Amino acid sequence: MASITMYSTAVCPFCISAERLLLSKGVAQIDKVRVDLDPDRRTEMMTRTGRRTVPQIYIDDYHVGGFDDLVALNRAGKLDPLLAQ
Repeated sequence: MASITMYSTAVCPFCISAERLLLSKGVAQIDKVRVDLDPDRRTEMMTRTGRRTVPQIYIDDYHVGGFDDLVALNRAGKLDPLLAQ
């Protein structure tokens, strides 16, 4: 299964929903980067993604985007193949 990295905060409902969706797809582990605990990690996220909102999700080296992007991938049938890599 692919490696998942998710930039998130503790109180973000979209982060929680993204995690639930990924877990429902059989993802066993999500490497969460808590940007609310470390401002340098938020800067890293913004530099890496060009975005400042959470969640920001990576499947391996592929930047999915946020929760809406993750749901769109799932609805298009493209999430499962990415996760299976």
